[in-house]
Amino acid sequence: MKIKFQGNEFWYGTCVKYGMRMPIGPDTETELDLTSNPTPNQEMPLLVSTKGRCLWSEEGFHIRIRSGVIEVPDSYQLEETGGGLREAYLHAMQKHFPFRGMPAENLFGRIIYNTWIELTYHQNEEDILAYAGRILESRMPPGVLMIDDGWAECYGDWRFHSGKFPHPEQMIEKLHGMGYQVMVWVCPYVSPDSLKYREARDQGILIRTPEGEPYIAKWWNGYSAVLDFSNPKAVQWLKCQLDALTDMGVDGFKFDAGDSMYYRDDNVTFGRVTPDEQSRLWAEFGEQYPYNEYRASFRAGGYALLQRLCDKDHSWGENGIASLIPDTLLQGITGHAYGCPDMIGGGEYLNFQNMEKAGLDEELFVRHCEIACLMPAMQFSAAPFRILSRKNFACILKSIEVRKKFLPYIMEELRKTSVTGEPLIRYLAYEFPEEHVENVTDQFMLGGKYLVSPVYEKGKTGRSLYLPKGKWYDRGRVWTSQGETIYCESERGIPIAFERIG
Repeated sequence: MKIKFQGNEFWYGTCVKYGMRMPIGPDTETELDLTSNPTPNQEMPLLVSTKGRCLWSEEGFHIRIRSGVIEVPDSYQLEETGGGLREAYLHAMQKHFPFRGMPAENLFGRIIYNTWIELTYHQNEEDILAYAGRILESRMPPGVLMIDDGWAECYGDWRFHSGKFPHPEQMIEKLHGMGYQVMVWVCPYVSPDSLKYREARDQGILIRTPEGEPYIAKWWNGYSAVLDFSNPKAVQWLKCQLDALTDMGVDGFKFDAGDSMYYRDDNVTFGRVTPDEQSRLWAEFGEQYPYNEYRASFRAGGYALLQRLCDKDHSWGENGIASLIPDTLLQGITGHAYGCPDMIGGGEYLNFQNMEKAGLDEELFVRHCEIACLMPAMQFSAAPFRILSRKNFACILKSIEVRKKFLPYIMEELRKTSVTGEPLIRYLAYEFPEEHVENVTDQFMLGGKYLVSPVYEKGKTGRSLYLPKGKWYDRGRVWTSQGETIYCESERGIPIAFERIG
């Protein structure tokens, strides 16, 4: 199928990691093989345009764009609404991925603290309790505590490691008493040299090779067997283990891995499904636990899941802080409204291990926090009270206060999202279709009320921003704009946010 661009038409969609490539315009020249999600983040087989058109497929696809023409497989559905970007999105969402509720409100109403950067693979009871205590001592509020990879006996055996966690029930009780909810990290893999592997193999719930042997996937932690989520017995096998943890007091789970790239086209599965479908089934599994988090998924727009951006570098570039707003905007327009802009400062732990040589960029950490404080979810991992100067840590506390101020509005809008499907984080082109703001991807509308324009470049104390037509309020001043670019200074720790009035 070949689709010609209409006059001044721009498209948005596909993989969330491609946020900085958006929008796709008449001058775009690219070719993407998306037959299986090639990224470590969310993918939707969807494109929506500023001319009210949408392209939808149930499966992955190959797309070619050149000379003002989009070429996609004939299996794609082209639909027209006669409106703009908002109408195209709402039509696609209502028809193809209506929203299914929302995750636990505390994932947004409270701050998330993850133990990954502080402890990496050395998760243990003593250090986790100490980390939770230091958070409170630093005057940061309690929130949702995610215990990351390394807490369990092995992959697939989801019991607390008896050596690292001698008293897990008591630890959870203490954390609850300190004001935290507790989540733990899980994945769809099974360590091959384990009793759980033999159990899963004998029950026939592992993905197999064409030769009939259990498939061993190579992923970032090594080599593991893989549960087949197209098999109801595999689903029940894992559910029994996770339910035992919730009975112990665990509130929910960080569901990691499940990336399409770690499956193969020739995998033999119970339901004869594709790698993308395995990834989708993994995402669907987590909806039964309101406290959840995912990073990788396929066609999971509208699901009641907290979906995090993939691990970002501790850098200012397109693999770091510069991508946070573009990627989160793309999350919103593809149905992943309950987003988290990675762990503040970046979730790639190797960057922090190299800090002694390279040096921590405190300014970057503060700016990332400013961006995150007005996003759906706000998550720390590297402890700011440990790595920042007193002056810069004070900026973090300012950002937390900003979030506290905006939180009633954020929660109200997220509850609306669960019903209407409209994203909290919106492109300016979504709200202002007549103003030729299609290429503005470093500012966002927070619902329909606030224009947020964080500083994200090193050494800058302010920024230029586009102020759409109308009346706006910011820091004691009312602005009447005809649709113009202005310059604003930014106080460290407080993102630039204009309130739409009238």
